[in-house]
Order: sequence, then structure tokens, then C-alpha cells
Amino acid sequence: MDQKILSLAAEEALDRLQERLQNLKESELGDLIRKQAVKGKKTAALLRGILKGSPCSQENGVLRRLQVYKHCVQLVESGDLQLEIVSEIIGLLMLEVRQLPGAALAELATLFVDVIKGGSLSNGKSLELLSTVLTALATSKESLVYGKGELSGEEFKKQLINTLCSSRWDHQCVIHLTNMFRDIPLSAEELQFVVEKVLRMFCKLDLQEIPPLVYQLLLLSAKGSKKTVLEGIITFFNQLDKRQKEEQRIPESMDLEAATMPLDQLRHVEGTIILHIISVINLDQDLGRELIKLLKAEQQRDPGKTLCPFSVALVLSVAVKHRFEEQVFDFLKTSIVRSCKDLQFLQGSKFLQDLFPQQYDVASIILEVVENSVFGWDHVTQGLVDLGFTLMESFEPKKVLGKAVENSYGLSKMPGQQACRLGANILLETFKVHEPIRSAILEQVLNRVITKAASPVNHFIDLLSKIVVSAPLVLQNSSSRVTEAFDNLSFLPLDMVQGLLKAVQPLLKVSMSVRDSLILVLRKAIFSRQLEARKAAVAGFLLLLKNFKVLGSLTFSQCSQAIGASQVQADIHSCYNAAANEAFCLEILGSLRRCLSQQSDVRLMLYEGFYDVLRRNSQLSNSIMETLLSQIKRYYEPEPDLLPPLKLDGCIIAQGDQIFLQEPLAHLLSCIQHCLAWYKSTVQLHHEAEEEEEEDEDYVGFQQDLEEMLDSVTRRMIKSELEDFELDKSADFSLSSGVGVKNNIYAILVMGVCEVLIEYNFNIGNFSKNKFEDVLGLFKCYIKLSEILKEKAGKNKSPLANKTARSFLSMSFVSTLLTALFRDSAQSHEESLAVLRSSSEFMRYAVSVALQKVQQLEETGQTDGPDGQNPEKMFQMLCKITRVLLWRYTSIPSAVEESGKKKGKSISLLCLEGLLRIFNTVQQLYKPKISQFLRALDVANDDAEEKEDINVTEKAAFQIRQFQRSLVNQLSSAGDDFNSKEALSLVTIISTLSKLLEPSSPQFIQLLSWTVKICKENNLEDAPCCKGLLSLLFSLHVLYKSPVSLLRELAQDIHAQLGDIDQDMEVENQSHFAIVNIKTAAPTACLLVLGQAEKVLEEVDWLIKKLKNHMGLETEDSSQVSSQVQPLEKAIILQLGTLLTAYHELMQTALPAGSCVDTLLRSLSKTYTILTSLIKHYLQVCRSGQSAVPGRLEKLVKLSGSHLTPQCYAFITYVQNIHSESLSFVGEKKKKREDETAAVATVMAKVLRETKPIPNLIFAIEQYEKFLIHLSKKSKVNLMQYMKLSASRDFRINASTLESALQEQNTEDAENEPDNDQTVAAEQPAESQEPKKKRRRKK
Repeated sequence: MDQKILSLAAEEALDRLQERLQNLKESELGDLIRKQAVKGKKTAALLRGILKGSPCSQENGVLRRLQVYKHCVQLVESGDLQLEIVSEIIGLLMLEVRQLPGAALAELATLFVDVIKGGSLSNGKSLELLSTVLTALATSKESLVYGKGELSGEEFKKQLINTLCSSRWDHQCVIHLTNMFRDIPLSAEELQFVVEKVLRMFCKLDLQEIPPLVYQLLLLSAKGSKKTVLEGIITFFNQLDKRQKEEQRIPESMDLEAATMPLDQLRHVEGTIILHIISVINLDQDLGRELIKLLKAEQQRDPGKTLCPFSVALVLSVAVKHRFEEQVFDFLKTSIVRSCKDLQFLQGSKFLQDLFPQQYDVASIILEVVENSVFGWDHVTQGLVDLGFTLMESFEPKKVLGKAVENSYGLSKMPGQQACRLGANILLETFKVHEPIRSAILEQVLNRVITKAASPVNHFIDLLSKIVVSAPLVLQNSSSRVTEAFDNLSFLPLDMVQGLLKAVQPLLKVSMSVRDSLILVLRKAIFSRQLEARKAAVAGFLLLLKNFKVLGSLTFSQCSQAIGASQVQADIHSCYNAAANEAFCLEILGSLRRCLSQQSDVRLMLYEGFYDVLRRNSQLSNSIMETLLSQIKRYYEPEPDLLPPLKLDGCIIAQGDQIFLQEPLAHLLSCIQHCLAWYKSTVQLHHEAEEEEEEDEDYVGFQQDLEEMLDSVTRRMIKSELEDFELDKSADFSLSSGVGVKNNIYAILVMGVCEVLIEYNFNIGNFSKNKFEDVLGLFKCYIKLSEILKEKAGKNKSPLANKTARSFLSMSFVSTLLTALFRDSAQSHEESLAVLRSSSEFMRYAVSVALQKVQQLEETGQTDGPDGQNPEKMFQMLCKITRVLLWRYTSIPSAVEESGKKKGKSISLLCLEGLLRIFNTVQQLYKPKISQFLRALDVANDDAEEKEDINVTEKAAFQIRQFQRSLVNQLSSAGDDFNSKEALSLVTIISTLSKLLEPSSPQFIQLLSWTVKICKENNLEDAPCCKGLLSLLFSLHVLYKSPVSLLRELAQDIHAQLGDIDQDMEVENQSHFAIVNIKTAAPTACLLVLGQAEKVLEEVDWLIKKLKNHMGLETEDSSQVSSQVQPLEKAIILQLGTLLTAYHELMQTALPAGSCVDTLLRSLSKTYTILTSLIKHYLQVCRSGQSAVPGRLEKLVKLSGSHLTPQCYAFITYVQNIHSESLSFVGEKKKKREDETAAVATVMAKVLRETKPIPNLIFAIEQYEKFLIHLSKKSKVNLMQYMKLSASRDFRINASTLESALQEQNTEDAENEPDNDQTVAAEQPAESQEPKKKRRRKK
């Protein structure tokens, strides 16, 4: 039969061909086609013949054609045919589709839809045919029967697509269907319907099937719906990531097979999809623009919805494209800073935390992207590196007056600092996990350190140090870059040189070439003309000496160096032998000896560095001690009876008229003292143990010389009078003359020498009474000079008058001295310590030096002297000092301290200041060690408990209670006994320690209740203490709940104390807080209340922005949006409502002219601006037709109309009146004395300045009323009924004055009319006189 059909078709015998085909039944036709197709020969020719014999002009022909299509579709989907045959069949049938009539096309399309709904599509090859059918159907002009009605071809196609997308799809054919829709012309609505159906299918597919489907979907998005496609993909993977995290967090869920998915599989799929999206963006730039547009829009509304690890990885991959780089990084920077600001905002307010319990953190998401990028996301790494550097450069520390404002040792609190820290963390983590990009990161960091020398680069040096610690050997591959960086050392600032060398120091231990190149650079620098270059050379050489240990040196002291050999687990002796190391170190020492003849700054560095070198390299002690001995001999007077014992002339140098310090003698002595003490306690004991008698003779030689020298200097310094140094009260100490400068230098040197000798004699004295008498003798010399300097500086009004010279006592000695003076109760020490304890001035000096050391630590992160740069040792000293100061303050109340003390702060007050600084320093520098710190303060605590975890809140609360008791005692003491400074310090300490309490803990609530009670019960007239207590109250209250009700009560108290602007009005005195009284109400309490009100307004403004962001969310989530919006609206209106009542009180208060009035006017302007912003939001809501004006908003508007606006105008009148009074007062003075023009000008300028906020306030009120009118029209609710007409300020009639004037006019004759005019003019200011009388009465 098939041959017959083929021959008839070839002969073009159409009539016979049609006749033959008519005799075929449907089943026979199907069998014929199947057999021919399976054979694979002449299938296309057979089909062409059948179609030729089935013309579309005949009904039978159309039916036969439909049968052919039906059988071919089944054949193609059966999978029995070869691919070539399938393509041939489909191609032929597609060509013939256009000839089918509309009804046949509709039937054929319906047939396809049924096949898809039945799930019988196996390979989807026939879907190419469906796309052609639907395309042909769309262009059909016929009316087609559908159900009971008729549709056009386009409408029929639309109906079919809707049916298709509403039906269930087999997961095997989703990709084929998506591919098919690309070839069909779709309207925007149809495309949206198709895209949403495909996105819904994601969750039903296997993870491995999603990448090809996403690719087809992205290609389909070329037609439109790009936003929907991208949003759907991002949302799907965001949910998968969240589910994965949940499974990791709750291990039990891992037992459920259905719930689990392999993490690596998910990450690889995500990586593949990101690559697909990037490849499509290369073809279609609009898709990239749509992605950035979508993320920016969602950033404003709900960043948690679209900003997730997947989307961040995606945009970072897009950022590699130059066209999108700037947009992507701007978007990410904005997101990061906004997230940091929002987190900071939320952390400071319990009110906001309750409204937003879930805190969204972009920083953690970006670091998660770094973590995920391990799974082959190479396309993301370059974006991560660029983002890291962009953040570090955009938010680098600022430089003001040549100094970096933000210190790297502190904790980053500002959003900019946090963003910079995040950039460093991104680079560090990327460096750790991606080996191929390490050298590029390292090179860029080194480039920035070198090229940005003018600006602070501490953040880059810190990063470099961490990078080297994480992978030290990677530097070996980049040693050439490091060597190039060394060439620039002499041009860099000293602190940068030190930081850079410390960072790359591990490389010097493993690479001889790098070490040699550094030594060459340092040798050149040491002879440079530039002082900074020479200092850099000294710093470099000292670092080398510290880290190249000569074999045989003692090892136990290495732990004291913060940065050292622990960075690289490499034994130095495997690289260099001991002899080479020793020769190398001695060669460096030789270079450094030359520096002892250079400027004082260079010498100073040497003296400060020698002690650390000695401790790290004990074998060099002989050379170093000999060097120091020969140096001190230049300035030592060997004659035992000659006074003074030191030649100060050699310590200064004259250059023209100017005098400069040449030899920092006190630093030299300090270095000798510390080195000698260390040598005696370690090396000598070590040698004695080994009985190295020969070497001992050499060592004992310089030790004995130095000890004798120090003893002799001590003895003679005590005997010396100030006149011996040419220093006495009559000497010139002015810094304007050469003699004065010389005397200042001498005085500072002598004071430094005294301090060094005090430490030396105390340490060697072993609690000997004679030695302690020497200590006191030295101190007397020191204090005499100190007082002279202070007195002279005070007379000259010098800025140095209140500045104490930096002490030479070491931190460890200060802690030892304080412990001995205050806590040592040993019987054997009692007699000798009594010598020192007898001098209250010495004890005060010891505490003040401790205070100075803590202050230096707080400001710079380190102190002078041994171990000053070792954070661990500093922390231990801090704990020791704190224990002593705490015991001293709590055991001996300041009230019982000696009454006959000289001028200056008492020891108790100094202890308190020290404690305050220590608590601040610990929270700033040692936050991770706070629990350890609090444990150390607990005297009852034994070392056995040290390993146990402690409750920080409980321990902090215990310390707070001690200070609370002291404060209560202070507040309850009688007038003269009350010490304002002490009370303020106590309040500040309580405030500092309160930061350690958990806000949800009972201890926090107790502290808040106690603070409220103190403020309510104490009628404290001291303004600074009042300010401290109210600030503490606010800082605690905001972490408990919103402070608006508290503000209202305080405003009522201020109103009651200062009286009303209407003098006839009696204010009800319902005192809530006794701390608000006539002396503290204004400006102290008033400004604090207004400051806190400003913060509340900022929070409300932030909430309104969040509210507006929710407006843009999709309408399908309207119920969810409504549930999110309503609590926000309620909170905003309640906050503003309560705040308005507080302003209502303050505006009726007779505030004195000045800062209070000015701040209140500005605050009111901001309030009206925020009210306007809220009204605009509801105007937008009404325009979108979402909801009507809520009742609570109407109440707020009513409240503003009754309690705010009228009082505003009354207050403005009051302000203008008190200013006109001051102007009229000045006018009278001007008439009396014409020479006071300057005073008049000053007062007028002040009045103009203080009335400047009034126009802004008026404008804000009128803007508010304008938008109220708009909202009233839009919502059909008359909100303006609550608002009174505004008064004109330019032309104001005083009703009482007018009435009295009219009465006089009626009673008097017309001829006295001028007198009446005068009467009116005289009585016109009557209104303005009232506040003046009231102000006088209050005074």
C-alpha cells in the first residue's frame, strides 16, 4: 500500500491518490505510517504523499490530515524512531500547518493540550509542532467554536495557554514546554502567566533539572517579565538556603530523607545558575539592568526578601562586567551602610526591637557568600576582592590635623568603620579559601600601603598582618613584591614602617634574600638626611634583633612579645647556624651604636627598644649593657662628692638662637635601670646555675659599675638643691626665650631622672627603710620642680599649665607600688612602708601616675616602658591596679580623708577617676576579656574558680551596687560635705558599668528602678550631677521601653518649676521628679528632655520610612502587609501623641532666652516636618485606594490642633516679646551712653540669631496644614475642623490694649486726641511686660 501511495504521489495522480486514501481506515493509516517510520525509509515521502492526497479544501482531507498529525505525534513521543526520522517528520508537518483551516488548528491544539495534561509527553519533540500550531492559530481570521460561544484565533490561543498553564505538568516536560513558549508570540499577560507557572514548577523538580530550566526561562525572558523571572529565581534559592541552614541548625531534621539535600550539590547548582544568568546578560544587557533595578527597589522595601547569599553572589558576578561595576558596588555599599545604621538604631531602642524582632545583617550575608564560594564559584571571587577593596577605600579612617581620627585598636561602632572592617574581613576570608587569587590580594594590599602613605593605612597593615598569619609561606612566592615595598621604607611614616615590618617579619625568618634586601635598605636609611628615614632604620634593625635569636639565648621570655616567632612554625636554626646569627646581630648592633650620636628622637627609639631586644636575645646582653654603660659615662660626674651628679650641659644643643634636647638622659637611665633589673633576675641566675665563672667576671664588671653609678646618682640627687641644676623659683621658664627653653628641658630631665631612680631604689630596696627614705627624698626633689613648673606655666597662661609631664614609671612598677602602699599588710614591711605612707603627697602622686598610664592606654592602646605594647601584660596590670583602686575607694570614704590636704584632688577622687577610665578602657580594648576582668576584681574569688564561666551581668551588678551605695551616701550628705565631682564620677561609672548588664535581666530592671527612685526623691541642685543622673535614666529607660511618658512627666515638672508664659496662670505643682528644681530645670533638664525627644523623633522618622517602604509591596500579599503595617502605624501615632503632650507642657513654660528656647523651636520644626511626612504617607495610601484614614490618626490631628499649634503661636509671641524686651533695654542704655555701640550690636546679633528658627517653624506648620487639606479632600474626612486659623505675626492687635484705648477715647475730649494716641502707644507693650515681671519674680 505504501508503495502505491508513493508511486501515485510521484506521478502527480491526485484523483487516484485521493480515492486510494479514502478507502483507508484510520487504524490502517496509522499502521502504514508507523511501519514506514520504523523502517526509516521514505517516511517523509509517504507523509508528503498522504498530505498531497488530503487537500484542505475537502472535509475528508482535513480529517485525514488531523489523523496523520495525531499518529505522528504519538510516534514521535513513543521514542521508537531515530532522531533523524523524528526531525524529518516534525519539519514536514510544521510546513503543512499553515494550510489547515482554523477549526482544524483548534482541534489539533486541543489534542496537544490533552496529551500534555495526560502526562504522555515523553521527550517533548512534538512540542515544536505545537508552537507552530499556536502561532498559526493566533493569525487565523476565522471564528472558532469554544464551548457554547465563539472566539477569534488570538483569543482561542490565549484560552488554550491559560488552560495549559492551569493544568498539571509532568516534571519531564517542563523544560520542553518552556522552550516551546519561546517560539510562540505571547502578550505580556500570557507571558506573565507562563513564567509564573514555570516558577511554580521549580519546587517539584529535582535539583539537577533546575539549571537547564532556568536557562530556558532566561531565554524566554527576552520577550518580557524579566523582573518576575529574576525575582522568582532569587526567592526560590533564598528559601532553599534558609531550609538548608535550618537543617544544619536542627540535626534531627537530617533524619528526614525528604527534607535533606546535599550542601555541595545545592552550591554547585547555584553556581551553575549564576553562570547561566551571566551568559544571558552578555546577550541581553537589559536583564542586567533589570536585576540591579529589582535589588535596588527591594532594598528600599524589604531587603530580606531579595538580598540573600545567592543574589549577592549573582550581583558580584555581574560586577565583573565593566558596564555594571559601578552600579553594583554603589548598591552594595549603600545596603551595607544602611544595614549597619539600622542595626545600630535597633540596638539602642527596646521600642524598635519589639517592632522589628528580626534584625537583618547584610555583612553576615556577604561573608556567607565568601564561605559558599569554595564550591567552585570562581566567577564570584573577583567581585568579592573588588568589593573588599572598595569598602576599605570608601570608608577608610579619616585624617584630621594630621592624625587618624579612628584608632584601629578600638572597637568599630560607626557604620563607616564597620563597613571598612567588613571589607577587610571579606579579603581575609577570600584569601584563606581561594589559593589562586592570594598573590593578587597580597600585591594590591602592599600597593595601597606604599601608595597611600599620606592617608591612614592602619587598616591595610592590619589586614596584611592577618593575611601573613593565615598563610605565611604564601609570601615566599611574592617575595619580589615585598622587596619592592622595602625600597620605599625610607619615604613612609614611622608607624607605617613598624606596622609593615611586623606584618612581614615571618618572611624574614625563612627567606635570606628578603632579609638581605631589607638590611641593605635599612643601612642606606640610617645615613639618610631625613630624620624619619633614620628612625625607620632604627625601628627595622630593632625588629630584626628581637626576632633573630642567637643560639643559647634564654627562651622563656619569648612569650612576652606580641608578634614574634609564633607566627611561623619554623625553627630558625635550620636556616642559619648560631655563629651566623650572632655575627649578624652584632653587626646590626654596630650600626645602631652609630645612632647614639644622632638626634634625640633616634636615641629615644633605641633606648625604648633595647629592653625588648635584651629580653628576646639574652646572648646580646653583654654588648647592649656595655653600649649603655659607655653612653651614660658621657654624662656621669665620676667625682663622688660633686653636685649635681649628672652633666646636663651635654644633653642640650644650640642651633642659632634655638635650644634643642640632644640626649634624652632620663630615657637612657630608664633603659639602664630596666635592663639591669632584667639581667639580675634572669641571666645572672642562669649563669650562676651553670657556674660559668669566666663569663661571670665580664658580666659582673658592667653590672657592678652600673649599680655603683645608680647608687651614687641617687645619693647625690637627694643632696642636690635646685640651685645646683640652675633651677629655682627665680629661674626663667618662659618658652619664648632660649634660657627659658633650656631651663624647661633641664627641669624635665631632672624630674625624669628622679622618677627613674624612685623605681630603681624601690625595686632593689626589698622593703628596706633606708631605701624608702631615699625614694621619698627623690620624690621631694621631683615635686619641688613639678610645682615650680606648674606655677610658672600658670602665670604665663601657658597651655602646659594643667598638663603633667609623662611619667617614667613603668606600668608594672605602678601596679606594684600601689599594691604595696594600699594593700600590703605584711608585718615585716610595715615599718618601711610607713615611711612612704606618711607622705600623702607621694600616695597621691602614685595614684595620679596610674591615672596617667590608664589614660595613655585608653587613647593609644599602649603605654610607655617595658611590656607597654603587650596587650596581655597590660590587661593583667589593669586588673591589679583596679583591685587596689577599688579597695582604696570603698574602704576609705573621701569624707574621712585628711582635711588638711593641700590643694588638688583627694586620693579618693583620683581613685574614682582612675576606675572610670579603666572601666572605659576595658570595654574599648578588652571586650572579649570582660568576664576575666570582673573575676579578677572579685577579691573573694580564688584561682580555683578561674576556669569556670561567670555571669557577666551578675558580676557587673555586684560592682555597680558598691558605687550605688557610695552615691547614696554622697547625696544624703549635708551641703558642704557634698562633693559634686565625686558624685558625677560615680554616676558616670554606674552608667559605664550598666552597659555590661543584659537589658532583659532583673539586675538591669533593679538598676533602672533605683535610678528612677534617686531622680524622684533627691532635690539635687547641682547641674552636672543632675545632667549625669538624667542621662543615666534615659540611657537605661530606652533599653527597657520607649521614654515618651517619662519625657511628658519631666516636661510637666519643668513647667511647674519655671512657671507659665501667662503670668496669671497658676501651674499645678504635681512634682514627679524632685531632681527637676528651679536650679536644674533650665537649661540642664530642659535640654536633656529636648535631646531625648529628638531621638524619639528620629526613631519615628525611621519608622515612617519603613512604613512607606511597605507601600510598594505586591498586592497579593496585602493581608500580610496589613498585619506588618498596622503595628507600625499604631506605634508611630502613639509615640507622636505622647510626645505632643510633652511639647504642650514645654511650650507653656516660661523658658529663659537662650539655648532652651532655640532648641525647642528647632525641635518643634522637626516635629511638624515628621507629622507632615506621616500625612503624606496616608495621602499616598488614599491615592492607592488601599484603606481609609484610621481613627487614631484623626485623634492625633485633633491633638495637634488643640495642644500643639495654638501653643506654638503663643510661644512664638512669648519669644518675640522677651527678645523685644532685651532690645528695648539696650535702646535705653544706648540713649544714656552712646559709647556702648559694641554691646548693642552684640545683643542685636544674639536676638537675630535666636529668632532665626521662628520662620522655619511657621513654614513647617503651614506645610503640615497644607497636606492636611489635601488629605481631607482625598479621604472625604474633614481633618481641618480640628485646626484653628493661623495668626498673622506681621500685624497683631492686642485686644486688651485696644479695648482700654477705645474706652479712653470715648471719655476724653477730641482735643486731647494726641494724648490718647500716646496712651495707646504707652500701653501697647503691656503684653510684652508680663513675662518680664514674671522672670524678675523667679530670679
